[in-house]
Amino acid sequence: MTAEDRAKNIKVLIFDVDGVLTDGQIFVIPGPDGHGIEAKGFAAHDGLGISLARLGGLRIGIITKRQSQTVAIRANDLKLEFIYQGQSHKMNAINEILAKAGITIDQLAYVGDDIIDLPVMRACGLSIATANAREQVKAAAHFITLNPAAAALDAMPSTSSSPLRAHSTK
Repeated sequence: MTAEDRAKNIKVLIFDVDGVLTDGQIFVIPGPDGHGIEAKGFAAHDGLGISLARLGGLRIGIITKRQSQTVAIRANDLKLEFIYQGQSHKMNAINEILAKAGITIDQLAYVGDDIIDLPVMRACGLSIATANAREQVKAAAHFITLNPAAAALDAMPSTSSSPLRAHSTK
């Protein structure tokens, strides 16, 4: 089955964060209390793509291993429906999302870049690896994005190369 065939059944699109919605860099700035303040850079193009995907009928969310106020702020800005931080075992969050959304695993697409994403990518209906993903992740993917910077945009329905582009015409 092609990535495009798989995409026709997708109802929910979930992203990893670091390396997918960011370039993977984490900046830690010393705070006045001696603790670090975490900062990350997010691609504006991905934000637009997420908004367009939602308009196309997809429900959107994130799952990340890290716990970050920066991610919480960005997720709120993007009005994401599913937000899971501090998830070492991402399938636990996926199972909650499936129950909340009332869908099956084959109706879920996932965008990842690292080894921790493999269990979800091997189980979901459409697995998408970023261009800068580890080779094992690319091997497990149904689709690989073209762009390592703002890589999530390539997964969006608004992108002509995306297998999810059929959702942009709903």
